[in-house]
Amino acid sequence: MTLTKLVTRAIAIAIVLCWSLVAWAGSYLDRSALLVTESRQTVEWLFTHLGDKELAAMAHPVTLARVKAAQRMPVPKEVVSAHPHLLLSLEAAERAAAAAARGENDRFVVHLRQARDEEQMFRHLLAQQKLQLPVVK
Repeated sequence: MTLTKLVTRAIAIAIVLCWSLVAWAGSYLDRSALLVTESRQTVEWLFTHLGDKELAAMAHPVTLARVKAAQRMPVPKEVVSAHPHLLLSLEAAERAAAAAARGENDRFVVHLRQARDEEQMFRHLLAQQKLQLPVVK
């Protein structure tokens, strides 16, 4: 095999590997964006309907399912330091929904604030890696 062919193959392999790493991180970011967006919408909706225990009781298992989904999803090495903050954000949203279902409005607000803070930290750590969550419409 000539040197030119060898170099051409090496470049082709490098391009494929780089693309697959971007696709891998992209899939994680897409999944995370869906979880974060839905979680935020749920707790914001509960906040505007604070006192509706039936709504909160219905939302709580949904928030719990998001936590379980995030715990099971594969995490690329590029975002391993940010992922715990995604989990913390989703867990705080789950605790907020549980508090709202029990009618503990003060606890709901505390957990809502924690969820927002952890989401912000998650986004900050992604930005340090020059990554950002896509917008879910």
